[in-house]
Amino acid sequence: MVAREQFEMELKAVKDKVIELAEKAKLQLNDSVNALYQANATAAEQVIEKDKELDNIDLDINETSILLIARQQPVASDLRKLIVAIRTASDLERMADNAKNIARSTIHLGENHDLEIHPALDDMRAVANRMIDLAILAYREEDITLAKKLSELDDLIDEMYAKVLKELLEETATDPQKIQLIMQIAFSGRYIERFGDHLTNIAENIMYLVKGQTLDLNE
Repeated sequence: MVAREQFEMELKAVKDKVIELAEKAKLQLNDSVNALYQANATAAEQVIEKDKELDNIDLDINETSILLIARQQPVASDLRKLIVAIRTASDLERMADNAKNIARSTIHLGENHDLEIHPALDDMRAVANRMIDLAILAYREEDITLAKKLSELDDLIDEMYAKVLKELLEETATDPQKIQLIMQIAFSGRYIERFGDHLTNIAENIMYLVKGQTLDLNE
C-alpha cells in the first residue's frame, strides 16, 4: 500500500471516530434527559460514569490527529481535516459534559421530588437531536448547506430556553420554598441550550473545512 493510501485510511479512521463520538454524545443527552423526567438517580449515575468513555475518545482523536500532523506534514486540505477533527471532538466532549451536568441535576433533585419537569425541555432535546443528526451528516458529506441550517435550529433552541426560563422564574416567585429545586430544572434547560451552541461551533468547523475560512454563525 502506497503512503498516500495509508494516510487517507488514517484520515478516514479519525473522521469515523469523530462521528462515533457525536453518536455517543447524542445518546448521553437522551439518557440524561430521560433520567431527569423519570427522576431516576441510578440512570443519571450511569450517564456520569459513561462520560469517561467519551473523554477517552476525545483524547484518542486528539493524540492520533497530532501524531498524523507531526508524521505526515499534510498539505493544507488534509491539515484542515485534522484540525477540524480536533475542534469538533472538543465540542462534542463538552456536549457530553452538559449531559453529565443534567444527570447531576437529576441526582440533586432526588427521586422523591414532586415538581413537574417543564415539558419544553423535552422539546428542546428533540431539536438538539435533530441538530446532532444534521451535524453528523454535514460533517460526513462535508456539506456547508446542511451546516448552515444548524444555526437556524440553534436560534430555535435559544428561543425555547428563554421562554422556559421566564416561566420557571415566575414559578420560583409563587413557590419560593422550592427555588433550589426549580433552579435545577432551569440549569438543565441551560445545559440542553448549550448543546445547540456547540453544534453551531461544529457547523463553523465544517465551513472552515470546506472553504478554508473561519465564519461566525452566531453573528
